This record gives sequence, structure tokens and C-alpha cells, in this order.
Amino acid sequence: MTTQAVTATIGNGRMSKVFGGTVTDGVWTNIRDTLSDTNLGILIPRAPVNFVQAEYAAGLMAYRIQNAQSLAVSRRGWGALEDYSCFKSSIIPTYAIGPDDMIQVYSQPVAATDETNALAWVHTSKGVELYEALGIADNTATAMTTALQGQTFGDAAFNSTLTQISICLNDGANLDKVEFIDSAGGVVLTIQGDQRIPNATTGGGTSAYYNLMVPGMGLQVTKGFSMKITVTPV
Repeated sequence: MTTQAVTATIGNGRMSKVFGGTVTDGVWTNIRDTLSDTNLGILIPRAPVNFVQAEYAAGLMAYRIQNAQSLAVSRRGWGALEDYSCFKSSIIPTYAIGPDDMIQVYSQPVAATDETNALAWVHTSKGVELYEALGIADNTATAMTTALQGQTFGDAAFNSTLTQISICLNDGANLDKVEFIDSAGGVVLTIQGDQRIPNATTGGGTSAYYNLMVPGMGLQVTKGFSMKITVTPV
């Protein structure tokens, strides 16, 4: 298993705290305050926060604020490559930190040559789930499955409505498209993707955090559906 250094600065316009550490890729990991080695909820209980600036060393990373007792997730998002964080993009709806809250991250490294690692936050009427696909070969439509249980999109989101999706590829990768395919193999919906900042080869991309963000969706998910992404060389 690979590891990498990560940080997450959490706060509001009057104060902030920095959380961080070395985490194992492919595992949700709780990170603690870099000065006091304290969990988020113990350090600033009931404090209102409206931004999370999360950064990783190499690859890609998702974050979440989760209650340690109920496991409810109150806020979630993406990290940026170290030194490429954008404050405006890191703003979240104001949230009062609970005493049991933790800040957790889920990272993956840069994939091997001619391959790509990918994560996706998928919002449905059932809730929000993190999906992933690892070692994606170029120009090959590859299914994404839930990061924890490895369920297909059709199984995890069965009988729900897809409302939003955001997809993040490892540094330097290009998302050609995402396709939603029904049980008969028919492509129901195709959405084109993009590069992500920074991209040293072409300088392309519109976001430091994701290759694709699609809000306001209304796709009805039935049994046998799959969600496949295609990546192309940059």
C-alpha cells in the first residue's frame, strides 16, 4: 500500500485550523490537528465553518466531515494538488462542527503509465456515495464501483434518481466522457469531461478539484445500470 502526506485547513473568515498527516491510499483516514493532535470536533466544537481547503501530495483525494458516533456525513468534497488550492472553490455551506465530528480523507496515487485512477462523488435520492475505478487503460470504457463495497452503479443506486455527479482523475489525466448504460447495453446518457488543473502537458482544465461536475440531473436508475468512464492520453 502506498502512502502520502495530506492536509486540510478548515475554518471561517475569523479563524482556521490545519489538520494533516501521512495517510494510506485507498482507505478513509481520520486526520488530526497538526499542532495539538486533536480531532476536529474536540478542537472546535460548535464553531461555524464555511471552507475546507484540502491538499494531497500526488494523485487525487476526496474528503468528508463525519460524525464518529452516528457516521452521518455533513460535508464532503475534493482535495487539490499541493499548492494548487483555490479558496473560492473550497467554500462550503456554513456548518457548525459537532463535538464528535472528524475530518477524513480518501486518497489514491497517480496510476502507472498509460493508466488512470479515478474517484466520483455520486448523489442520488438514496444518498451520496464515493465511487472509484483504478488502473483504467486509455481509450477503454471502464465501470466505476463503490469505493467501500465494490458495488456496481446499478446495484448501489437501484430504484433511485441520480441528481449530481462529480468525477476526479489523478493528476495530469484527461476525462473524455462518462456514460450511463442500461441493462440491455444501451447508452442512456453521455457527458463529456475535461482536464484538471494543473496539467503540465497542455495547461488545460477549468478546475483544480474535478474533471467533471454535473448538477441538476434526473436520471432514473434501474437494475443493471452501469456508469463507465473513458480517459484519453493528454
